[in-house]
Amino acid sequence: MSTLDATTVGEVVARARFDAQGLLPAVVQQHDTREVLMLGYMNAEALRRTLTEGRVTYWSRSRQEYWRKGDTSGHIQLVRGAALDCDGDTLLLQVEQVGPACHTGAHACFDVDPLEPVLGETE
Repeated sequence: MSTLDATTVGEVVARARFDAQGLLPAVVQQHDTREVLMLGYMNAEALRRTLTEGRVTYWSRSRQEYWRKGDTSGHIQLVRGAALDCDGDTLLLQVEQVGPACHTGAHACFDVDPLEPVLGETE
């Protein structure tokens, strides 16, 4: 994988398939353990900023503004890798998480409400 420049970032943004609200879900994973930390949303500009600045920027659906993870909490996400899925409609971000990822203070957003589903069996 080579470092993205202005041209190649533009090509990645053009390949991404944003939903009707102009958003792309981003699954965030700790780069070294592969643990899933959270899910955020990006519009085209947030994706461009994330791919060129080395820190993760999201689009806040509730506040309708950009937010760079950690600017107020100090719990930053440093980009270590990124990939669009096969359909181009979901982004996987590998990050170095500094501090908790969840706004509740939990390590990961999925630590907050674990479920116990019925397990499927092979036939």
